[in-house]
Amino acid sequence: MAQPQSDALVLFGATGDLAHKMTFPALYAMVKHGTLKTPVIGVAFPKWSQERLHKRVTDSIRKSGGIDDKQSFHTLLSLLRYVSGDYKDPATFTAIKKELGGSRSPAHYLAIPPSLFETVIQGLGAAGLAKGARVIVEKPFGRDLASARHLNRVALSAFPEDSIFRIDHFLGKEAIMNILYFRFANAFLEPIWNRNYVASVQITLSERFGVKGRGAFYESAGCLRDVVQNHLFQVAALLAMEPPSSRDFGALHTEKAKVFQAMRPLKSCDLVRGQYAGYRKEKDVAKNSDTETFCALRLCIDSWRWEGVPWHLRSGKYLAENGTEVLVELKPSPQRLFEDAEPPAGRSNYLRFRLSPHSAIALAARVKLAGKDFAGSQQELYLSEEQPGQEAPYERLLGDAMRGDGALFTRQDAVEAAWAVVDPVLTRRQRVHIYKRHSWGPKEADAILAAGDRWHNPGPKERS
Repeated sequence: MAQPQSDALVLFGATGDLAHKMTFPALYAMVKHGTLKTPVIGVAFPKWSQERLHKRVTDSIRKSGGIDDKQSFHTLLSLLRYVSGDYKDPATFTAIKKELGGSRSPAHYLAIPPSLFETVIQGLGAAGLAKGARVIVEKPFGRDLASARHLNRVALSAFPEDSIFRIDHFLGKEAIMNILYFRFANAFLEPIWNRNYVASVQITLSERFGVKGRGAFYESAGCLRDVVQNHLFQVAALLAMEPPSSRDFGALHTEKAKVFQAMRPLKSCDLVRGQYAGYRKEKDVAKNSDTETFCALRLCIDSWRWEGVPWHLRSGKYLAENGTEVLVELKPSPQRLFEDAEPPAGRSNYLRFRLSPHSAIALAARVKLAGKDFAGSQQELYLSEEQPGQEAPYERLLGDAMRGDGALFTRQDAVEAAWAVVDPVLTRRQRVHIYKRHSWGPKEADAILAAGDRWHNPGPKERS
């Protein structure tokens, strides 16, 4: 049955950084593309006037790329409303209900700190604002398995599962969605996409910058919670999942959940944590902080397809490059016919997904050099995926949520299964290793790789 289009958007946290950096530019793009025509009710504690909210939105859009369509810009401003109030005060939700007027299927977007999720969801339920509505919840959805289960119970007490949209902007990226498409739209890939031909899989998300003044947040989260348990696990699930039985997003979620359920819970020996030099001098960071700004882990997926294949995930701040890449390395040929064609001369054939800052797919194959000798070099067949007019992640995800399309969101069982994998090492773990800024992290991360293997560092071309 077709889901009804949301007839209003309630934006909790309208005066916050997330709304300023991401949400307002996304709403402007939605108006330009004709996908947003409903009222937008901003909700926050400060007692702002409508005029001040308009100034905030104007500043947001100018800084994100500029106002290039004045008619759409003025249309967005005309859709905006504002409610000031404390989320703990029932009167705030009464005021929201009044602003909604005759709306029957609003979408409530919680662009607020996770500590307030429960308060707002309960407030919506108590005020009758959850009936026929949807709720869009920003990550992180919990900070461990117990808190995720508790938050799920709270959300389900007010909304049915198909009305809960757990947002992860990473899943809205075009390059991430292309992993799913590339895997199942190309027949040549399936015969080799298993333990018989794949030697290892690496996923790296590296950033050249630090915490950028968000020390307080990072102290409460760390790299494992902030990036690995959600972003990188989602990429791993798309790479490892079985073909869904249909294009229905429920079938997709079922297969992704099975991957998380097949992941072996981590042990301390599977994890290396690092911290960039100088992190403890950042604002709002403890002088003796043990929070990781770098994380590398070895993952095992206990399934028929992936048994025995090591998965290595890595992410960090102040690394040598900005980039997110996947490297799927294939096993060497069964017979070494040519002296130079196999390791240790170089990597075996591989498939490389470059997800950011520019998206591309590369397939590495050995090619013979001219001459009588059977000698060659490994070359990449490189396909750039950059296309003009791509939707920004938040534009896509907010639009999907308001249409009731849950394909790019995460389901309760998948969230809890992912937390179950990392839960054992959230508290029982080794201390962080300090690493130099703009390096590739602590050298101790090499120890979790198989003997003779090495990390793949993101860049325009494969390099050691």
